[in-house]
Amino acid sequence: MKAALWRFLLAPLTSLRALRIRRLSRDPFDFDSAWRQARMHRAPDEFEFLLRRCEQDAEARRSDAQHDRPSSGSADRLR
Repeated sequence: MKAALWRFLLAPLTSLRALRIRRLSRDPFDFDSAWRQARMHRAPDEFEFLLRRCEQDAEARRSDAQHDRPSSGSADRLR
């Protein structure tokens, strides 16, 4: 199952708040970020856990971006 479905089943009020945040947001806002923001307002004691999760997601995105981008050294070797 996808994380969004699990979140909706296990924390329906937080999920509804996240959908409301997305709808009222001026900028494009993904459900995951909206859910985290709603959760921080509802359960501030979970802030440290959510912060660690955001850091893990950012690190994963950085490593994916590095793997997708060819290094400059490999382009020089092809010449």
